[in-house]
Amino acid sequence: MNAPLPRPSPASLQKLRDALGPRLPEGVLRDDPELLETYGGDESGAAPHLPDLLARPTTTEEVSLILAAASAARVPVTPRGGGTGRAGGAIPLAGGLVLSLERMKGIIALDPASLTVRVRPGMILGELHAAVEAERLFYPPDPNSLESCHLGGNVATNAGGPRAGKYGVTRDHVLGVEAVLADGTILRVGRQTLKGVAGYDLTGLLVGSEGTLAVITEVTLRLRPLPTRVETALCFFPDVHAAARGVLAIQRAGHVPRALELMDAAAIDAVRGKTAFPFPEGDAAALLLELDGHGEAVFEELGVVAELASEAGAHEVLVARSLSQKNELWGARRILSPSLREAHAHKIAEDIAVPLAAIPACIEGIHAIAAREGLACAVYGHAGDGNLHANLLWDDPGKGEAVDRAVVALFELAVGLGGTITGEHGIGLTKRDYLPLEQSPALIALQRRLKDTFDPAGILNPGKIFSL
Repeated sequence: MNAPLPRPSPASLQKLRDALGPRLPEGVLRDDPELLETYGGDESGAAPHLPDLLARPTTTEEVSLILAAASAARVPVTPRGGGTGRAGGAIPLAGGLVLSLERMKGIIALDPASLTVRVRPGMILGELHAAVEAERLFYPPDPNSLESCHLGGNVATNAGGPRAGKYGVTRDHVLGVEAVLADGTILRVGRQTLKGVAGYDLTGLLVGSEGTLAVITEVTLRLRPLPTRVETALCFFPDVHAAARGVLAIQRAGHVPRALELMDAAAIDAVRGKTAFPFPEGDAAALLLELDGHGEAVFEELGVVAELASEAGAHEVLVARSLSQKNELWGARRILSPSLREAHAHKIAEDIAVPLAAIPACIEGIHAIAAREGLACAVYGHAGDGNLHANLLWDDPGKGEAVDRAVVALFELAVGLGGTITGEHGIGLTKRDYLPLEQSPALIALQRRLKDTFDPAGILNPGKIFSL
């Protein structure tokens, strides 16, 4: 178990206040106790930690000034976006200063001809979707928290979502970033063009670094033409094995749905009756699939995909005939996590990912682990890319040790099947102790050296990704 991180001394905090107070606009630096409490946690469920200071800058120059002063005073800095992370990445473990980018909002430049957009980190993802779609353009990443998560946080965690199987995760759409190092140095890395191979791919390194290497203050994103047609269907199966066979059959036939979401019986039960869509009784698994493209070919492909699902065991395929029906189906998928949380006193959701061929074995293994430890279980997720959300559920507060064993077993299962302990949520705080299950000591040591190079004072998001 890691020891608590030491908090900065009163003298260090005062040094930081003295350095920043006269140089920042009024209201950027705050220490109101009631306000600080709202910045101590995120959506991971991990215990919050109270920061000593809060900074909410509006410009890159202010971020640079804050980081330079924090580095000089040796005050830890926890970068923060919308606080929607699921791995504890925004929790200020050592207190210090929370650096919230929430006021750095909006689009800087949208270039439809070049298929690019430059955005500030505090922009909400759903608002970006609306803005680019008004120009008949498309930004594919769509994590479940899209109505509240920030682009900067998406980049910092390399967020995914249901469309990742076809279009990739956030990193696949980031062309370049403006970032500020721990000492206040402002860098522009990457490019504005769709292609470019000059030097090391520092953009790719910063994407997914969870605020441990630099603070991102601007992002250049690649856009695509907006698909003119989207078809959505829900396939019901007698069990999760048949549903998993359906996923493999669709993929092997050369079809790449833009979403292919799997739900097991417990997940279906959790949302039944909570949406306008009437989920039938008795079905043990479902696949929510969506195809996009242009013209009648999309609907024709949907017919072929539905037939493949039927051959794999689907006994019913329902096609959404209107936008409202599509919204009903996706509404059910998006309330899965909160519905499971409402149904049980305690819930842990792990976002493991495995190769597509290993999906059936993984689902079977998850249920076996839960049964062995006396826990309830629900599995759903982005089956199109093998990213499964394994939810462990329990009501007895005395189940702590059983839960700990189950979590380790889940990660060992995923890695043993050639997969990973996190498909899209990141390592952060909650998974840092399990990273050695997947990565060798030499690989972890190399990453620690990279961290030391970018942040020699060790002030950026300490205690995240690597065990202390």
